[in-house]
Amino acid sequence: MSEDPDLTLGDRLLDAALPHVAFDGWSQAALEAAALECGVDPATAYALYPRGGLDLALAYHRQGDAAMVAALAARDLVAMRMRERVALAVRLRLESADREAVRRGATLLSLPHHAPEAARALWNTADAIWNALGDRSVDGNWYTKRAMLSGVYSSTVLYWLGDSSPGYEATWEFLDRRVEDVMRIEKAKAEVRNSPVLSKLFALPLAVLDGVRKPGVAAPPLPGHWESQAGDN
Repeated sequence: MSEDPDLTLGDRLLDAALPHVAFDGWSQAALEAAALECGVDPATAYALYPRGGLDLALAYHRQGDAAMVAALAARDLVAMRMRERVALAVRLRLESADREAVRRGATLLSLPHHAPEAARALWNTADAIWNALGDRSVDGNWYTKRAMLSGVYSSTVLYWLGDSSPGYEATWEFLDRRVEDVMRIEKAKAEVRNSPVLSKLFALPLAVLDGVRKPGVAAPPLPGHWESQAGDN
């Protein structure tokens, strides 16, 4: 089988490792098997993936984020409400993934000493989704949006990993419910801000959130809640 000239050596190793992940997990054994299949010296493979299986798993996760962004870019989202766009992004992210590879990755990243890498990967997925959807928030909402979506995404992944329904329909229903839950929170926040009484009562926590800035950005031009960019009610 001819090789894709557009693939980097790192990509080739990752693709070759995937069939081995179901048996060996994201491990040194999977990386070394991939190196053998690609005709690459193990030292070269480890130069690209110094931590072996961990770096392979993280590369696979980044590859999934990139595939999701590309799939979103190919969709016409104009008529969709923001909640529908968010749900679609999460669904596209999962539909492009190999479930056993994700399961093995979740097992690896659940180890306590990999917690920082797991949190970073999850945050980057949420950030990639919001950026792909055109999020322009710069105040505390930049953080809260990504934190909320990280929760939605992680809980949906866990549900998806155990879902045996046809076409994962139960997962997509679960996802819709989780997004709807977040929308209720955002609506409640907006109502607090618009209420003369509640806005004073919760002035301090709201001020703390508004005082948080996206790194390197001075002032917030937009309110930034989930629906503000879609005109959804």
